[in-house]
Amino acid sequence: MTLLTRRQLILAKEESVYGTDPTPVVGSDAILVRSINATPLESDTVSRELIRPYLGHSEQLLSQTRVVIEFEVELAGSGTEGTAPAYGPLLKACGLSETIVAATSVTYEPVSTSFDSVTIYFNNSGVLHKATGCRGSFTLNAEVGAIPTIAFTFTGIYAAPTDVSISAPTYANQADPLIFKNGNTSSFQIFSYAGCLQSLSFDMANETVYRELVGCDKEVLIVNRAPAGEAVIEAVPVGTHNFFNDATGSSTGNLTFEHGTTAGNIVTFTADQIDLSNPSYSDQDGVQMLTLPYIATPTNSGNDEMSLVFS
Repeated sequence: MTLLTRRQLILAKEESVYGTDPTPVVGSDAILVRSINATPLESDTVSRELIRPYLGHSEQLLSQTRVVIEFEVELAGSGTEGTAPAYGPLLKACGLSETIVAATSVTYEPVSTSFDSVTIYFNNSGVLHKATGCRGSFTLNAEVGAIPTIAFTFTGIYAAPTDVSISAPTYANQADPLIFKNGNTSSFQIFSYAGCLQSLSFDMANETVYRELVGCDKEVLIVNRAPAGEAVIEAVPVGTHNFFNDATGSSTGNLTFEHGTTAGNIVTFTADQIDLSNPSYSDQDGVQMLTLPYIATPTNSGNDEMSLVFS
């Protein structure tokens, strides 16, 4: 049977016990995604390096066998205030906590211990690949005239694939997205300057490692993070705002925007303490733009480099 690229499905469910499959189902755990890129079997290769009286390859053995899967979701809320988006478990598996205020908001912020994990099912046109114990990282990308997205990368524990017919999913808690543009997007500030924003990226930059030690269970660990990104704005005279002083000085500043217009589908991104580096000019439509690379740093309280609030 021919496997059709357009017939793919992602299911994801939070694990109550690390690495134990909670059995995601199409009726409640389907995630509406785009741009799936799966490496269903990724391993370190160990050659036997045999010495023989003739030329040729030695056999190879595979070790540290794991799964890597990448995909994007649209940056949108659940459609209901106080209800987490369908991809909430994925954010938690990227080292974020989830705080729900009933009928009001859902907030995601970094943690440094007790990381959550998910099991991901990737059904590739009838071939089911399961990955348990998944943890990973994400990048938020927003550009004027496009749908803002969150791009996830996960590493998980390998299981042998099986033939499982693909079923029609029920997608829930993923509202229709809005184009990133004036009117849909508001409240932008960088270093307290409300400029003209063209694009913004934020990379959580979690460092994940896959470990298989004798006498221990297989596990994907988040061992560090180094969040960073860049904003591209319309350049202004230094008398209006001097980003070069911001970059060369020792002070930090804020970065925030709000996307969405309807309760239940409003997302607010905030990084309260960013540090700029190396502003640079570029041309767009004959207008000078300013690219502002940054890193997001925690305060002395820790675990507050950023937040995503769905309201």
